[in-house]
Amino acid sequence: MRKTLPALLAALFPVLSQAAAPAAPTVQAAPLRAHLAFLSHDLLEGRGTGQRGGDLAVSYLETQAAAIGLQPLADGSYRQSVKIEGSKLLPESSVRFEVGDKSITPVVGKDIVFGTASGRSNIAFSAPLLFVGYGVHAPDEHWDDYKGREVKGKILVMMVNDPQPTAEEPNRFAGKAYTYYGRWLYKFEEAARRGAAGVLLIHTTPSASYPWSVPANGFSHERFHLAGPGNQMEGWLHEDTARELFAAAGQDLDKLCAQAESREFQPVDLRIRAKAELRSSIRQVEQFNVIGIVPGTDPQLKEEAVVYSAHWDHLGMDENVRAGDRSDHIWNGAIDNASGTAALLAMAAAAVKHPARRAQVFLWPAAEEQGLLGSAAYVRSPAVPLAKTAADLNLDSMNFAGRTKDIGVAGAERSSLYETAGQVAKKMGMKLAPTIPDLSGAYFRADHFNFAKAGVPAFNVGSAVFSGDGHFEFAHQHAEQAAQIVGFKQHYHQVTDEYQPSWDLSGMLQQAQFTLNLGYAVANTPALPRWKAGEAFGRVPR
Repeated sequence: MRKTLPALLAALFPVLSQAAAPAAPTVQAAPLRAHLAFLSHDLLEGRGTGQRGGDLAVSYLETQAAAIGLQPLADGSYRQSVKIEGSKLLPESSVRFEVGDKSITPVVGKDIVFGTASGRSNIAFSAPLLFVGYGVHAPDEHWDDYKGREVKGKILVMMVNDPQPTAEEPNRFAGKAYTYYGRWLYKFEEAARRGAAGVLLIHTTPSASYPWSVPANGFSHERFHLAGPGNQMEGWLHEDTARELFAAAGQDLDKLCAQAESREFQPVDLRIRAKAELRSSIRQVEQFNVIGIVPGTDPQLKEEAVVYSAHWDHLGMDENVRAGDRSDHIWNGAIDNASGTAALLAMAAAAVKHPARRAQVFLWPAAEEQGLLGSAAYVRSPAVPLAKTAADLNLDSMNFAGRTKDIGVAGAERSSLYETAGQVAKKMGMKLAPTIPDLSGAYFRADHFNFAKAGVPAFNVGSAVFSGDGHFEFAHQHAEQAAQIVGFKQHYHQVTDEYQPSWDLSGMLQQAQFTLNLGYAVANTPALPRWKAGEAFGRVPR
């Protein structure tokens, strides 16, 4: 009889289901390494969103979830549908700016990048440009860049990052650290909420924390968002292009940006009109989160849950490679994030043998690289109600350079999870890495943030803090280890992020064990974790 794919894979990888039950929920090294090597192999083609490799990754994960003994969702499946839309700008698209009797046509890719999130393949419109400073409406900071202005039908031009701290207010918008208001994703969302015709962000390397090549490369490929209407046009202006446009309209970019650092800032009509034509290839794609559950044992607390998450996707492969081209065209994503995906499988294998008082949900979200889309879909339709979800502990880009003396818990300080994490670390002979300013907005760039936005205490567990430029900040790492990790910046989001058999995974195992131990501490404690006073999250009544 021909075996189904789940049955075949279960037969090929029997170690997890047949291993003898350990005396405690202990994560095993061998399956972690095996999963990591397989998930980052060329056979899985970089686990791309909307690509065959992504489908293979989902099949592997659901098979392993069943073999491990995780319980499926109520419908009997380990899959949760994530409906997303792909959009790729076609070469015939263009935008032209008219300033008085002058016309400026920026070069796409060099001077400007843009696309649509509207779901429409053909768009043509004319709209005036309105400069709205940082484009932030933050009641918690008593800040409003819109001042009640009607923005429908306008293209909003914004700065990236947050309003900067001052001598009088050194801690406004978290001081030198990033807040969610500084993220491009927030700014696009705010423009869509207000019904703007579009939004263009002014790029500078210091404010974005990455060079122009990052948005330029991102917009040159297919972009994804959750199905549903969005901005007609969204993109970035190169700083030089913005400066030229503002000057043509009789405005000084630097002066306007300086004015935008004040709460009294008022939106500025730039007296520039954009005429845009967007021709896009649009497709509807169904991806899947993979979810497996270890039921709780306590008669009351079993209705609540701890979530462990790690996104399974990466950047996939270039599907338009010419015949005979032998260059590497697969973004394997071994560290980002086959490492977290594999760790969750190894953790789940330990957890099923030792249920906790609360349920434990193992979540592998889809499309994280496309803007945290899978976790956003989960939060909209969770396996356990968010009000009964104790925490989300996320794993992404894990340690491959050996054991450490400390563990990174950046973001945990926002809630009572920090104290619990300190107790767990102490029992394991480690310390918590010192809290450092989040200068690149790392807290807002991984799947846990969708839980935090919805009110669930959450953070990314790491041995270091990973920033957008591929740099790691260390506390007590050995110099050789630090050099290895810092060197990863050369491979971050590159085809060279490939599995190496020589990697010392003892630190990855340590990180996974700490995360599982922390999850058990939360799952077995009567009280739910709580946000600390003054934090911007915690919107679900607890």
